[in-house]
Amino acid sequence: MSAYVLRQLIEPIMLFTFLLTVVIWLSQSLRLLDLVINRGQSAPTFAYLTLMMLPQLLVIILPIAFFGGALYGLHRLNVESELVVMSASGYSRAQLALPVLVAASIVMALTYACSLYLMPLGQRMMKAEVMSIRADIGAAILSEGNFNAPAKGLTVFIRRLDEDGHIHGILVHDNRNASRPTTYIAQNGVLAQTPGGPRLIMLNGTVEQSSTNGARLSVLKFQRYVFDLDQFAEQQHQQSLQTSERYLPELFWPHLTKDAGGRTRRLLLAEAHNRLSAPLYCLTFALIALATVTRGRRARGAYALRATVACVTAGALRLSGYAAQGLAVRHPAAFVVLYLIPLLGGAAAALEISGIDLLPLEQFFRRDMPEPAR
Repeated sequence: MSAYVLRQLIEPIMLFTFLLTVVIWLSQSLRLLDLVINRGQSAPTFAYLTLMMLPQLLVIILPIAFFGGALYGLHRLNVESELVVMSASGYSRAQLALPVLVAASIVMALTYACSLYLMPLGQRMMKAEVMSIRADIGAAILSEGNFNAPAKGLTVFIRRLDEDGHIHGILVHDNRNASRPTTYIAQNGVLAQTPGGPRLIMLNGTVEQSSTNGARLSVLKFQRYVFDLDQFAEQQHQQSLQTSERYLPELFWPHLTKDAGGRTRRLLLAEAHNRLSAPLYCLTFALIALATVTRGRRARGAYALRATVACVTAGALRLSGYAAQGLAVRHPAAFVVLYLIPLLGGAAAALEISGIDLLPLEQFFRRDMPEPAR
């Protein structure tokens, strides 16, 4: 019977996870779409970048999706009177709690895997790919019939690009020196990748350069001219790892060259404790869902009230966790609060399941209602 309850929970949990992931993934992937389009990258590159972004989203999504899925699964068992039949056959609350806590443990393990390993790994790989795209200025100019500005001070236009890579109708305007802008016009050419970087080889064209603020124009014809595109590429400076790119040991024991006032170290410690405490909300949400379904009257109004209170309570607990992370940045000793919030929330839900009414809301809303006629 426990296996049956577990199956009834897994399906809605997976559905809620999928729906939330798709919605949030679509909103977050838009910022990558602009980079991929402007740099002339392919659809597989976009898919790769968004895939590397998923673990960071799942750290937030999984506990929330689990609560929604578990509450819905238990609600379905309740409204179809399956829980009543189970109870009449001797299936206790403790036995019902077992598959719910097993599902919570599975989701919690997945959340830990994403938080402690997959998220920093994905963020590092995505950062490396983004830096590689931004450095590939050659791919950014291969757009037919458009004026492309792949770098500051550079405008490139190509009329036609053949399948074999030959370019027809090339215009390159170099405006880094505003007082002496230079324009290159060529009948055809080719983009070549060399060990020194991308080179635009132009054939049969002219170089037009103005001087004295446009008072003079010099024109030079050429049969072959090599234009260095690598000078416009963004340099890949060595940057320090961001918070989301660090593994747990790098958060607890970071190697910092500059940390004025110790704020960066406090920020990393708060992130470390948040990664360890956030998956605990899965167990808390499991107990809240159990308390919602197994406690109180089965009347429709009372049940709707309990479900509303459960959703509000779960949301308040999770928001309190985010607020506690900000508090831990300012006061490192407050990191204990990150663990206390889910643990105390779970303890309160366990007391509700055991029969202790911590929030007797139903009695409060019923105290002025007349007794039903007999």
